[in-house]
Amino acid sequence: MAEDAGSAGPWLVVGLGNPGPQYAGNRHNVGVMIVAQLAADLGAKLSAHRSRAQVAEVRLAPSGGGPGERVVLAVPTSYMNESGGQVTSAARFFKVEPERLLVVHDELDLPFGDLMLKLGGGEGGHNGLRSISRSLGTRDYSRLRVGVGRPPGRMDPADFVLRDFSGTERKELPFIVGDAVDAVDAVIRDGWVRAQEKVNGTRRSREA
Repeated sequence: MAEDAGSAGPWLVVGLGNPGPQYAGNRHNVGVMIVAQLAADLGAKLSAHRSRAQVAEVRLAPSGGGPGERVVLAVPTSYMNESGGQVTSAARFFKVEPERLLVVHDELDLPFGDLMLKLGGGEGGHNGLRSISRSLGTRDYSRLRVGVGRPPGRMDPADFVLRDFSGTERKELPFIVGDAVDAVDAVIRDGWVRAQEKVNGTRRSREA
């Protein structure tokens, strides 16, 4: 998927979550945490945009000759299940094709801390992905799935993702966010195949 910098327009990297301080530490907001960290690492600030998402335009440092890849970072300001409209608006404004859209989101079906890159396919019951697919009219975009684990006992999954990470999880979270930032960077710099081999071949929950 990687091409010469600027040859196919920018990448759009979207972090999913819910707006407002009461949701900031929720498991459901890990996508926002990752995109916000990526912006901070690149010295950029997410700010209001006509798409109604919070947006930052950045360039990755070049890995060879020429300028680095253009990247648009975006965090929808709507609730998770209505995020598709803002993602589509940002994609249209910046002329981003679905194959250069990467959505970062929480994933119940992965153990806490595991990362997995996925291209297209179903949404697995994730309301944010459903909204994006419906608004875009396609499922053919990339996802970085960030494992938050399954709810304990009989807890409703919807309640589980709207709770903050536990104290133990919060100690590990900065490392997971860092790994996810590296995964985004790998997709853009190295292309899909190499990034997928690197990211999907490592499981934090299985490390010694």
